[in-house]
Amino acid sequence: MEHWRAAHARSEQQYRWLVRARLVTGVAAVAIAALALGATLISPWWLIAPCAVFVVFAIAHSRVDRTRSTAARGIAYYQHAIARLSTDWIGNGNQGERFRDPRHVYSDDLDLFGRGSLFELLSTSRTAAGENTLAQWLLAPGEPREVIARQASVAELRPRVDLREQLALMGEDIRAAVDAKDLARWGAQSPAHFFPGARIAAPILASAALVTLILYLAHTLDLAPFLVVVLAEIVFTFATRNEVQRISASVLTPARELTLLALLLERLENEPFKSPRLIELQRELAATGRPASVQIKRLTRLVEHMESAKNQFFLPIAAAFLWTPQFAMAIEAWRRECGPHIGTWTAAIGEFEALCSLACFAYERPAAAFPELLPPSDDQSDPVFDAIALHHPLISPETSIPNDVSLGSQVRLWIVSGSNMSGKSTLMRAIGLNAILAWAGSPVTCGRLRISRVHIGASMRANDSVIDHRSRFYAEIERLRDIVNLSRAGHPTLFLLDELLSGTNSHDRRIGAEALVRGLVEHDERRAIGLITTHDLALAKIADTMEGRALNVHFEDHIEGGQIHFDYRLRAGVVTRSNALELMRAVGLDV
Repeated sequence: MEHWRAAHARSEQQYRWLVRARLVTGVAAVAIAALALGATLISPWWLIAPCAVFVVFAIAHSRVDRTRSTAARGIAYYQHAIARLSTDWIGNGNQGERFRDPRHVYSDDLDLFGRGSLFELLSTSRTAAGENTLAQWLLAPGEPREVIARQASVAELRPRVDLREQLALMGEDIRAAVDAKDLARWGAQSPAHFFPGARIAAPILASAALVTLILYLAHTLDLAPFLVVVLAEIVFTFATRNEVQRISASVLTPARELTLLALLLERLENEPFKSPRLIELQRELAATGRPASVQIKRLTRLVEHMESAKNQFFLPIAAAFLWTPQFAMAIEAWRRECGPHIGTWTAAIGEFEALCSLACFAYERPAAAFPELLPPSDDQSDPVFDAIALHHPLISPETSIPNDVSLGSQVRLWIVSGSNMSGKSTLMRAIGLNAILAWAGSPVTCGRLRISRVHIGASMRANDSVIDHRSRFYAEIERLRDIVNLSRAGHPTLFLLDELLSGTNSHDRRIGAEALVRGLVEHDERRAIGLITTHDLALAKIADTMEGRALNVHFEDHIEGGQIHFDYRLRAGVVTRSNALELMRAVGLDV
């Protein structure tokens, strides 16, 4: 931060000095012009000096302006990075709203997207491809082999602060890049069809036009041969017009976006890596025999040459040399060669940026540790979530209170009781978010975590809907059905159920809740573990009927000087008191 602030201050000072210098140079040029052209006291050649100085100042001014802009981006980058070390990042990053899906089985419940979400904390991506990749990693557990490879890549990228800084400062325009699907669609679109031999005929006709024109000017030939060649070129132009127009109209946006992505591709290609997945990504970028950034630069040059024919002074010459058709056919040849690889290139950028996002999180949370990913279990084994010193990743490490959580083997269910605001929901989200991080390939905010590959199902924010004609209770039981279906499908499941069936009467709640959790944790084929929270202490008695497969734990609070205080630490057993009346009195209600 201090480096970029100092650089910005220097460039700002130089910028102001150059503005004044250009103004003085302009005034001097006017004065010299008056003396030379008006009063004719000096030679007009004296005007060359202020003009030359003005050009030098203009070039320097442009460079200083770029330096100043880069320094400003550097300051913003580190301001956001420092903010992530506390809670100041909330609302200032990319919240990933476009990935929100209220029907996803845990996304909204665990604050995956939106203001103050896990995605906002993690994402440092510059492209849509990077954002998409990170979002997909968070929305579903990865395959064990892939996740282990990601862990190695994140560990290698973790200390490379300078690399992430360089990626962040490559220009604001990169964020405007189109979606990877659009680029891949352009690369895979149906080929343009030119008549056979068109690519050979075009340079032959252009060469013939040049030779006959030179011979005519040298008085070796009359004008007729040149006119014959021009007539042939007109026929050629009409024969290829439709395809040339289609190519020139469709290439401009992909070429521009690929040029922006080439900056990231070149950085990825040239960085020395040791982890297998990063090396594999570099290999994928050279699948055409040359690096992807080199191929994109070749496309950029072809497009620039083709567009130069639009210059009104160059247009007659370009027409005589079939300039636009020749470069359009060259661009089409490039697309046929490299187009099928564009999807691979953008996917590589997306994965690389997602890995950098996780590496940035790992660097800023030095206490975060990579989890032990347990190998796939057989059909009779229970999933495992065994955490020591579990923290909530969205809470600052300085204020987060750690707790130990162990599920699996004998104990499959925790019933968490406690007063309002004591930490029950926060504990569930801490468990869910760390499970998501673990199977995305990231370090987790635990002292240690052993975890099976689990599919998460959460019911924590069921809402009613007038449009869909659904009550809150109906929305909750629909989500519970989705979670049960996960386990019925044979997926090892981690369920997180907050205030289970709170939308119905205590009698039905007790019967329904007990039947539900029994079906999840006692059915050998379903292999589910999880937590339920409740204010209804009658539900805590479920543990007494489950032969050691369920455990009661609770959070407590205490009152000092009329104020309620929480320590957010788990304790064994069932809570023995409630703070509901104290909270009502605290907000001014007469109870």
